[in-house]
Amino acid sequence: MIDDFLAGDLTDIEAAVRAAAAAEIMPRHRQLAEDEIVEKNGPHDLVTVADRRAEEHLTASLGRLLPGSVVVGEEAVHADPKVYEALGGDAPVWIVDPVDGTRQFVRGETGFCTLVALAHRGEVVASWTYAPALDQMAVAVRGRGAHVDGTAIHAGSPAPDAVLRVAMSHPDYTSDEQKRALLGLRADGFAARPCGSAGLEYLAVARGESEAVAFNWEYAWDHAAGLLLVTEAGGTQSTLSGEPFRIAGGNALPFTAARDRATADRVLAALRTGA
Repeated sequence: MIDDFLAGDLTDIEAAVRAAAAAEIMPRHRQLAEDEIVEKNGPHDLVTVADRRAEEHLTASLGRLLPGSVVVGEEAVHADPKVYEALGGDAPVWIVDPVDGTRQFVRGETGFCTLVALAHRGEVVASWTYAPALDQMAVAVRGRGAHVDGTAIHAGSPAPDAVLRVAMSHPDYTSDEQKRALLGLRADGFAARPCGSAGLEYLAVARGESEAVAFNWEYAWDHAAGLLLVTEAGGTQSTLSGEPFRIAGGNALPFTAARDRATADRVLAALRTGA
């Protein structure tokens, strides 16, 4: 079922992502009223009417494109945590983050994106990362490489003595224990900074514009699309235990996605020092 679907024309999925952003996100960019912004779990965890409406739009359109599939969306899981369990099932799963980088969206900035990934039995097989304010679409399909607006991208490798540019979990989202683990990246040889939109940070690694990311939360909607994008661009990913990141959870954190194996190993070594 999945192989046949992936062998077909996938442009309808790209069109669905663009349509959701055009209908529900961009008309509200820099136009949000105060009552359209809500705190979920605190002042740093926001949701807007654009998040909710875009997820509803995508849930309907993606379900039509692949009958028998289910959708695991960030806002649906917030309403009913049991929805997340579909990641461990046999049905194809669309993993959706309608607005990744909600804080940037709320501030009227352009650094946000819509993330969609298709997974089957725990494996991500395709992903779409769309930055609507920039009209930039990144697509990755298992075994077919990664592309931005139709042009192939490659992560490449940094120079052996390069200072590694690493986007890491934002301090606002980390516990004291997690902060200690990330302190390993405050060492010589690293230029670490808090991340913005996770999806766009992954895209920067896939394009060789940043060396790595280091994150210590594991919600699939933040990572599934970007991890496939990086690996299909020739990069790699690993959790602190040395095992690949599992979208259904239970990972040894923090984890990294990097331009190449040597870079990932340097980042993991630094994280282990901090931990």
